[in-house]
Amino acid sequence: MNNVKYYNDSLAYDFEMFAPKTAETPKTRDNIVVMPKIAEKTRKRRRAAARRLVSPMGLIMTAVFVLAGLCGNIALRLQINELNSEINDVKSVITELESEKTSLEMEMQKKISYANLELEATQLGMRKMEKSDVKYIRVNDKDKAVKSDGSTVTAE
Repeated sequence: MNNVKYYNDSLAYDFEMFAPKTAETPKTRDNIVVMPKIAEKTRKRRRAAARRLVSPMGLIMTAVFVLAGLCGNIALRLQINELNSEINDVKSVITELESEKTSLEMEMQKKISYANLELEATQLGMRKMEKSDVKYIRVNDKDKAVKSDGSTVTAE
């Protein structure tokens, strides 16, 4: 209580004790959790220790990753070069086979040409057809069929 009012007012009666009291509003607390503060020296020591550990490890890990990437790149380039050389070998074989195919086709055309066929036919004793070899037959105007027993059937 405030002792100054006792000097200014009457000490016998304190009417404030009988006055209606106002309801106090409940105090709400914030949901903020306050972490204990770490001493500045401790914080500096922790940062320095972390720098001492992270710096060499970070450099080593970075160097390892860079070297691994370079080795992987070189290995992949070697594989690409090997595959390209295999592709070129197969292409050269294909061109060889295509040229051989064309030469075989030319040779086959020589053997099958019309002049060669006539020459082969004359060597086998065949001859060209003459007009005297052609025999014409007369067919009646009516359709006629001969059965196996010799009888004829006409369509009427």
